[in-house]
Amino acid sequence: MVEGNNRPGLLLGFSFTRQVRDALAAEFDVVGAIAKPSADLVTPEMAARTRGLATAGSIGADDALMAALPHLSIISCFGSGFENVDLAAARRRNITVTHSPDANAADVADMAMALLLASTRRVARADRFIRSGKWDARLAGRFGAIAGLGGGRLGILGLGGIGYRVAARAVPFEMEIGYHNRRRRDDVAYRYFETPMALAAWADYLVVACRADASNRHLVNADLLRALGPRGHLVNISRGSVVDEAALAEALADNVIEGAGLDVFEHEPPVHPRLPELENVVMTPHLGGGTERAQRAMCELVLRNLRAHFAGQPPVTPVPQQ
Repeated sequence: MVEGNNRPGLLLGFSFTRQVRDALAAEFDVVGAIAKPSADLVTPEMAARTRGLATAGSIGADDALMAALPHLSIISCFGSGFENVDLAAARRRNITVTHSPDANAADVADMAMALLLASTRRVARADRFIRSGKWDARLAGRFGAIAGLGGGRLGILGLGGIGYRVAARAVPFEMEIGYHNRRRRDDVAYRYFETPMALAAWADYLVVACRADASNRHLVNADLLRALGPRGHLVNISRGSVVDEAALAEALADNVIEGAGLDVFEHEPPVHPRLPELENVVMTPHLGGGTERAQRAMCELVLRNLRAHFAGQPPVTPVPQQ
């Protein structure tokens, strides 16, 4: 910890919880907070005092923002993502970029299973049915045929920290696991598929857990949803950019797939206007990593990276070089 008035200036570039803000302010000189930082919101005082930026990958930092912060030397991302940080600009400006991998992986995996169960078992629809006073007799098949998870095929797009934990949680449900990854993993026995399309064609249920970047924008498109099929369910706990939201809304409306569970969206906070009108989608507002345990772990990794950097030491969790 840097003591006294010599604490490095830290700009907050995300809507952090009070607990996270307090933890950062206890060790660094917080010079301001901008929920969605851009160069035109940087004041002269921020420009003069900012040495570090704490943000989230979904918000990121572009070249113009870095140019507006001439003393910036580290960008520390809260969470595993860093997709909206201009890494080329950061390298050119000798700015270190770190993230918080695996800190929230277990909790996001929990959310994936919650959404998968909610979608396949029609939990939200059934809840609305009871609240509306319509349950006045025993029902048979009121919400359509339900396959159940046991014996089903779960495809996972991205077997990293989160995807690996989703698979581990699905095994006790007696599901068959398949995955597509940038590279085949030698440490798992799950079935590997060379392409996302092949995985979707095999799977009954598809969980999107890959790290988002420009290369996989709209990876889940109309063709892949058709391959998943009319009894298929899609769960996205990755980033909204990986799924073509308009194509998904159309697929749900036309029963190209049976249902979906979404915790992330293409243009957060708004969602595609057709999605709220559909009964066969269950949605949560990016809550996957929102547990107290995950928040503490991500905050601690941000702090460890900032401490190391300002002590002249290598970062604890630098982003992978692209």
